[in-house]
Order: sequence, then structure tokens, then C-alpha cells
Amino acid sequence: MEDDALVRRYVITQIESLGYTTLEAANASDALRIIDDVPNVDLLFTDVIMPGIMNGRQLVDEALKRRPDLKTLYTSGYTENVIVHHGRLDSGVLLLAKPYRKSELARMIRLALAS
Repeated sequence: MEDDALVRRYVITQIESLGYTTLEAANASDALRIIDDVPNVDLLFTDVIMPGIMNGRQLVDEALKRRPDLKTLYTSGYTENVIVHHGRLDSGVLLLAKPYRKSELARMIRLALAS
């Protein structure tokens, strides 16, 4: 889930070039609709800070109520210390800091799917 269309398109291209199939969502409502409607969603990759009714943590919390086995990976332009310190995320979650390289994205996706 990425609200910025240019960033979302770039990330989708990178993930698909790694051999994964993607479904895109511009907001939390779209992401939850996909989770409800598509049976084989393995990973929710979401920004932490998003406009609208839910932030990334709230989106993940709601998604996990619907799909307890769903794997999650967060991304943010803020450092992990800032995100955790301000209560946006719990420590220990998988967070990929922006900007990131394709190799870092690949590693974190593999780590998330294996968790």
C-alpha cells in the first residue's frame, strides 16, 4: 500500500522484476478490499505514514484480523527509531527504510515471507 502513485508504480515494477505478482492499493480501503476479495495474498507491503482514516499499523492490524497468517512488511522514509519512539510501530517489526535498493527490497520480502 503506497499512496504516492509514482512511488507505487516504481515499487510494483521492482517487485514484479523479482518474480512476484503484485496487487496495488492507493489507500487502506482499497488494500482491505483486496485482502477480502483475493484468496492468495501472501504479503502486505505498506507505508507506515499514509493519508486517510488508517495509518500503516492500523491497516496491518485490521488485515491480520481478517487474515491472521498474512505476512507484513512496512516501509517508511522515517528512521525506525522515530517510528517506534512516536508509537507508530512496535519494535521488532520488519521495516524497510526509504530510500532502498532493489537488493534490500528483495532481502526484506524474502525475510517477511519466511517469518
